[in-house]
Amino acid sequence: MSTPILRLQNVEKSFGKNHVLRGVDLEVQPGESVVIIGGSGSGKSVMLKNALGLMTPDSGRIFFNGKDVTKARGAARNNMRDRIGMLFQAGALFDSLTVWENVAFRLLNSDGLSRSSAKERAIETLRKVRLGPDVAGLYPAEISGGMQKRVSLARSIISEPDLIFFDEPTTGLDPITADAINDLILEQVRGLGAAAVTITHDMPSARKIADDIAMLFEGRIIWRGRAADVDHSGNPYVDQFVHGRAEGPIQPAI
Repeated sequence: MSTPILRLQNVEKSFGKNHVLRGVDLEVQPGESVVIIGGSGSGKSVMLKNALGLMTPDSGRIFFNGKDVTKARGAARNNMRDRIGMLFQAGALFDSLTVWENVAFRLLNSDGLSRSSAKERAIETLRKVRLGPDVAGLYPAEISGGMQKRVSLARSIISEPDLIFFDEPTTGLDPITADAINDLILEQVRGLGAAAVTITHDMPSARKIADDIAMLFEGRIIWRGRAADVDHSGNPYVDQFVHGRAEGPIQPAI
């Protein structure tokens, strides 16, 4: 088996007395799409931030392409991030920048491309997510929520990364628009040959875009299997979550 593009080894993270991650183990192979499911407060976002280097774990190790990046700083951390794309839950577009400037943000601010070259690349990338050049000069407030998601997707793939993180990519979208976003994610990730790690509550989305699905519960991965097996996992926690039942071992957070 090849070297995992991402590996989390016994990662723990606490905030005061709140022990959020309690020994997370996760491997993602090059080109593999892994979806992390779990309820609110299960640690999904904290796990993602640790994997990205936005947080440093209290213990455990994180490897990117075989290199230990747990405490990497400076050039080592930047080299890793150069190979990673990110689609944030709320899109995280800059209101004061046009669509093309949002898409080309990394090219303009990290890679040092000229504005004309960056704009050309941005328009080319927008076409990949079914947005025409007429959208490029608009501001985020002037386009729909679904279009904003597509702009965010374009920004995440413009540098042709090896690994892309998706944080609740279909949140706030109607089912038809959400399915269209799932199709675009599949198309673009496969086109790049990139690996993908997605955190979501949306089970139709998880079933569609995942090779493997893993469930995070109380700070640990308690099950991982093929997406086709998630509906008959044999795990009572997974079964309750994916079928949305109030009764079961998981207590509703109310």
